[in-house]
This record gives sequence, C-alpha cells and structure tokens, in this order.
Amino acid sequence: MNDFIIEWAPNEKIFSLGPIAIHWYSMMFLLAFYIGFQILKKIYIIEKKNVALLDPFLVHMVLGTIIGARLGEVFFYNWEYFQNNLLEIFLPIKLNDSGVDFIGFRGLSSHGATVGIIISIFIYKIRYKYDSVLWIFDRLVIAVAIGGMFVRIGNFFNSEIVGKFTNSDFGVVFLNRGDSLPRHPAQLYEAFGYLILFILLVLIYNKSKLSMKKGFIFGFFLITLFTIRFVVEYLKESQGGIEKTLGIISTGQWLSIPFIIIGILLMINSFIIKKYK
Repeated sequence: MNDFIIEWAPNEKIFSLGPIAIHWYSMMFLLAFYIGFQILKKIYIIEKKNVALLDPFLVHMVLGTIIGARLGEVFFYNWEYFQNNLLEIFLPIKLNDSGVDFIGFRGLSSHGATVGIIISIFIYKIRYKYDSVLWIFDRLVIAVAIGGMFVRIGNFFNSEIVGKFTNSDFGVVFLNRGDSLPRHPAQLYEAFGYLILFILLVLIYNKSKLSMKKGFIFGFFLITLFTIRFVVEYLKESQGGIEKTLGIISTGQWLSIPFIIIGILLMINSFIIKKYK
C-alpha cells in the first residue's frame, strides 16, 4: 500500500454491554462538553463571574446542542426518511424488520446545533439576567471551536461525512464503508480548521479580554468557522438535503451562508456599539 494511503477500519464501539454500546463518537461529544466547560470555568474565574451559574449554563448548552443538531438533521438533510419514522427523531433507536437496534444519536447537524445553542443561550440569558447576551457568545465560541474539532474526529471514527475519492495515491480508504479507493479525510480537514480557529480565538481573547468589543469574537467565529465548512464542503460527498432542489452548491454550503453574513454584521456592529462596561 502506498505510504500516503491509509486503510481505516476502526471499531466504532469502545465497549458493549448487551444492546447498549459506548461509541467513540459519543465519547468525543462528552469530551467536547467537558473541555468546553473547563474553558468557560477558567474564563468566569478570570473575569470574576459567578462560577455557580455554569451548572445551569451547561444544561442549557447540552439541551440546545443535541435538540438543535437532531432537528437540523431531520429537517435540513433527511426529512424524507424521518417523516415516516417520527419515533426515531428523539430516541436512540432504529426500527427495522428484525426489531429495534440501539444506534445512539448518529444523525446530527452542526448548523442545527448552532441554531439550538443560540436559542438556548438566549433563554439562559433571560433567566439569569446577564447584562449582554453577546458577552456570553464572545466567550462561549472559544469552547465551541475546540468542541467542533472533537465532534469531527468522532465522525472520522464513524467513517461518516466522508470526502470524495481523491483519484490519486493519497487519502484514506474507509474499509467500514466497503471502499477500496482512497477518499479525502474531510472530517480531519475540518477538525484541523477548527483547531486553528480555537487557537486564534484564544489569542484574540487573551489580547483584548475586558476591553473586548461586543460581538467581535462571536462575529469572527461565525465567519471563520462557516467559511471553513463552506470550503471543505467542496471535498465532501453529497449528504443530500435541500441541495436536491436548490442545486448549485451543497446543503452545508447553503446553510453556512446566513451564518457568515450574520458574522460580518456582528463584526461591523462591534465597531459601532460601546465596549463592555
């Protein structure tokens, strides 16, 4: 085998106990939440915020992420299937002729997760009366960036969201999919992009800290993350969804455009409104 071609056939499960199994993808999700929580805890301590407010914050984040991601998958990518299998939307099962399979929540959309997080944080802000919801978002996105990296690594373990065939002596052969030719490891491209974004956000935060302009980091995050997503989509296999009717570009690219525009508006607005008090 060529040195630049990797044959990839991992066991997606860390261990199994009867019908219940712990998957690498689930572990990556847990790592994303845990490390994100620790990052936010450090920020709260630095800025002398009430750390006790992080527990309900985490609850809002987890619910917003999972519900938003699941509904995004259902309505953006796979409504044709779920309209006839409504029970599977919020249950970690798959119905088939032989019975019920426990598969976990494998169908998740990052765009849906973004919407879910935004809505959940607005609810959190109203309940706990923060001065500015932008204060939360400007810090939260630092944790979200590194979390996104872990999620894409989970996708790599699942051999899902794969890239197109490279048609060269470079790439990853996803044996669990039955492939015999190398593909672009699009999941790892995206994960690396999110790691770089995380580093940039930390550098920006450390430089500005309390003098940060409202919404600047949040806007920078939206522009950069969804530009990364937009570019990597060119190397991914089609995942269906609204691109079937809209065409031209992929579903992921269509869904990224509004977030990039919002990010641009936030960055422009950050130079107009006052800094945090």
